[in-house]
Amino acid sequence: MYLKPNIVVEPLVDKWYAWAHLIAPQTASMNIEGRHLKIMDSYIQAPEIHAAAVKNPKMLGGPFMDLQGKRVQEVKELKESTLEKQKDLFDLVSSIKAVEKLLEGHKKGYSLEPLYQQIPSSLRGFIELVYDLNNNPSIRFFEALLYHSKYYKPDSQSIALWETNNDERPFVLSTPRLPSDEVLHLDIPFGHEGIDLLSKMKREAGDCEAVAKVLGVKKEQMDLFYSFFTEEAPPSYEKYTGDRVRMRYFGHACILVETKDVSILVDPLVSYYGYDQEVKRFSDMDLPDQIDYVLITHNHQDHILFETLLPLRHKIKNIVVPKSTSGSLQDPNVKLILNATGFDNVIEIGEMEELRFEDCILTGIPFIGEHADLNIQSKLCHHIKFDEFSMLFVADSCNVEPELYNRVQNVLGDVDVVFLGMECEGAPLSWLYGPLITKEMSRDLDRSRTLSGSDFEGGKKLIDSFNPREVYVYAMGMEPWIEFISSKKYKDEDHPIVQSNKLLEYCIENGKIAERLFGERELLYSKDGTLLEEVGR
Repeated sequence: MYLKPNIVVEPLVDKWYAWAHLIAPQTASMNIEGRHLKIMDSYIQAPEIHAAAVKNPKMLGGPFMDLQGKRVQEVKELKESTLEKQKDLFDLVSSIKAVEKLLEGHKKGYSLEPLYQQIPSSLRGFIELVYDLNNNPSIRFFEALLYHSKYYKPDSQSIALWETNNDERPFVLSTPRLPSDEVLHLDIPFGHEGIDLLSKMKREAGDCEAVAKVLGVKKEQMDLFYSFFTEEAPPSYEKYTGDRVRMRYFGHACILVETKDVSILVDPLVSYYGYDQEVKRFSDMDLPDQIDYVLITHNHQDHILFETLLPLRHKIKNIVVPKSTSGSLQDPNVKLILNATGFDNVIEIGEMEELRFEDCILTGIPFIGEHADLNIQSKLCHHIKFDEFSMLFVADSCNVEPELYNRVQNVLGDVDVVFLGMECEGAPLSWLYGPLITKEMSRDLDRSRTLSGSDFEGGKKLIDSFNPREVYVYAMGMEPWIEFISSKKYKDEDHPIVQSNKLLEYCIENGKIAERLFGERELLYSKDGTLLEEVGR
C-alpha cells in the first residue's frame, strides 16, 4: 500500500500546531503561558466574540479560536490538562520573570555576581547574567543543557494524521487541534522513526500493519489508519539529468534548485497533491528522492515548517541553518531545535561563510531587519553560484541600510537572479514575540516595530546594488495553501502589492525580467546565466 498524497502529517505540542518556539524549552514555556493559556481563557469567557472575529478579514491572524463558538468544554479540558502537565514549564516562566525583575532592580553597571545566589533554584545552572558594553543587563541561556532537563518535553509532542481535500484550515497559532472522527492522533515525539517509515510510503509501497505497529496505532484506530492508504501507485518522479540549472517555485519562499549533480531546497513549505485545486502548484510529489541540501533563511513559522520538514526528513542529506550562539530568549538556536526533532545532519554557517559542494558555492549573506529590531542572529540570506551563474535568495530581509548590500556586492559581484520578499506591512512586534516580553508595551511602541520586509525604496536600492538580469518577488504568503500560516489575503490596493508592483515596473523599465511569483513556476538556465527556457507562465 501507498500513503495517499493528500495525507497531512501535522506536528502538535499540547494539541497546538508546532513551530520552532514550541520546541525550544525556554520559548515553549513562555508561549504556552503567554499565548495558549490567554487564548483559551479568552475563548472560554467569550466564545461568541471569537466566532465573530474569525469571520472578519481584518482579524485574520489574530488571537481568536476558529471553533464557531462551540466546543467550550473541550477547550476547558485542554486548559486543565495543560496546567497539570506543564507545571515544570510554568515554574520556568516564573523563574525567568523573577530574574528579569532582579536585573531591573539591580544598580546598573555594577557586578552581577552577587545576584547568582538570588536566582531561583529551578533556573540555576541554566543561565548566565551578562552586560552589554552599555551596561544593559540580560540573561544568556545555556540552551543545550535545557534540552537535557525536565523542561524539554518530547512527551508533549504528537502527530495528527488526516486527509485534506482543500486548502482551508484555521489559523494555526490561534486554534488548537481538538479531537475529531477524521483525525488520528499519535502520541509520539517528532524524532520518532515511524514518521520516516510512514512518509516513505508516499513513494514506496509498504506494509500498513508493520508501520502501524511501529507508530503505536491502537486497535480502535486501525480502520481510520487504513483509510489513509491506497493501492494506486503515485506518479513516478523523474530526476533532473540535464546540463542546465533548473529552478522550480513551490510557493511562498520555497524554491528547488537542481542540476544533474545536486538538489537544493530553500525554506521548505510544500503543498499537498491529490485533490481538486484552483491554483496550479508543485507538491511534495515533485521533489527528488534525495534532497542534498535544505537551506533555512530564518526562524519564523512560514520558513521553518515542521509539517513539511518531518515528512521530508528521510530524504534530506544536509540541512543548512544560520549560525547563532546568542543564548537570548528571543533567538533560540536553530541547530538545537532541529537536532531535538530528529535531524542529525545540520550544518551551521555564518555571514559571508562559504559551503562548497559539487560545482556549487553557497555563501551566507547578512539578513537585515524584519525582526522588529530584536537582536536575532539566526537569519541568513543565501547566495548560490554555479560556475558563472548566481542566484540570491534575500527572503524577508528589509533593506533599511543599503550600504550593507553595496559592501556585499563588493565581495561577490553582481548577481544574475534575485528573489526578494516584499511583505512590507508586517505584523507588530507583539504578534510573534509578545509572549517573550515581560514588560508592558504601549500600542505605539508595538506598532512602530514590525515584522516587515522591503518596500519599493529598499527593494530598488538592493536591485541597484546587485544589478541582476532577473528579479522575482516572492515570500508574500499569497498562495491559498499558505493562508493557514500567513493569514494573508491581499487586495490590489494593499501596500505590499502596490510597493511590489512599483518595483516590478522599475525593473522592467530598466530592461530586467521581473515578476511576482504565484502558484508554480519553472525556469531553466545555462551555467553562464543565460535564461534558456521558461515553463508555466
